[in-house]
Amino acid sequence: MPISALLSQALVAFTIEFDNETEKRMPHRTTNHGATPGSHHAPWLVSLAMWSNCMQFIGEEGVSAGELETLARTATNLHGMMRWGYILIERVPGARAGASAGKKWPPRRDSLIRATQAGREAQKIWRPMFGEIEKRWEKRFGKKAASELRESLSELIAQFNLDLPDCLPILGYGLFSGREYRKSQTPAGPNRGELSSLPLSALLSKVLLAFAIAFERDSELSLAISANVIRVLDEEGVAARNLPRLTGVSKEAIKVGAGVLQKSRYIEVLPDPSAPRSKLMRLTPKGLAAQKSYHEKLGAIETRWEGKFGKDALSRLRKALENVIGEPNVERSRLFLGLEPHPDGWRASVSKPETLPHFPMVLHRGGFPDGS
Repeated sequence: MPISALLSQALVAFTIEFDNETEKRMPHRTTNHGATPGSHHAPWLVSLAMWSNCMQFIGEEGVSAGELETLARTATNLHGMMRWGYILIERVPGARAGASAGKKWPPRRDSLIRATQAGREAQKIWRPMFGEIEKRWEKRFGKKAASELRESLSELIAQFNLDLPDCLPILGYGLFSGREYRKSQTPAGPNRGELSSLPLSALLSKVLLAFAIAFERDSELSLAISANVIRVLDEEGVAARNLPRLTGVSKEAIKVGAGVLQKSRYIEVLPDPSAPRSKLMRLTPKGLAAQKSYHEKLGAIETRWEGKFGKDALSRLRKALENVIGEPNVERSRLFLGLEPHPDGWRASVSKPETLPHFPMVLHRGGFPDGS
């Protein structure tokens, strides 16, 4: 598999394992399951990304909206986090009495953001979970393999000259990975001491985001759409109902990606002769060209990175990822050993994934890595 797909599958697996354990311990509400016992006023369930781009930066004194984005180095879904019960957006200092920052949207950059009581309880559960999941990985894959993965990721990130966030950004219009990222203040990038304090998910995210930026710099399609929709289609047509199983991505995220592709005439959506209520998606000549370009770009970026960061560094990272992932399917990959949901978790009520995404679909719906 391309290095981007290996990075993606490792990151998605870490995130789902993290989310499953968080769901078990945190009072919460969901659409399918309602509220957990005694949690009528509990927050809506969200994914790891919402800690990484929001809650980890909100201390007891709160933080301004502008400072939050500066600290996170990416945007968060402030409206969602407020509606879901994690934060409050307080009156702008100096505003007239009774004025509320939450009555106008978006809030001003000097609006003060505070964690609710439920948000503070969630922070207590999220904060130590990264270390706990990494310890599980050390036990599952071996301490040497886990250490080699961290070291190989850090070796690359130390050479980046981009100031990247600790998570993948919420995908924007066209499912692109977002705005241009500021150059690092130091040409050599972050030092090893800074990187050693970051969770494994942050290291995986930084390398994968750097790859996505390189891919999308001169591409009409995002890496998310190319890797998860374009990749699995053909000119004969694939049943739309099968795409979540083939990609590991939710049907909601597939629908968003297919809409972009259909509008730009990369795909055609046709009736499925074998299932009257279903649809087929097939690549147009433009889509076939995009599929070929996707594979060529992946190889070109890896070759360019070998020249820029060192062939040994890329080879070391690939080997470390392959040692952790193994065979990329549910029967053979050790990654899937950590993805069994708790019996009362929401993932226990949906079909088990047969594969993992070739690029995470982090949407505004709560930041889940498969677009759920």
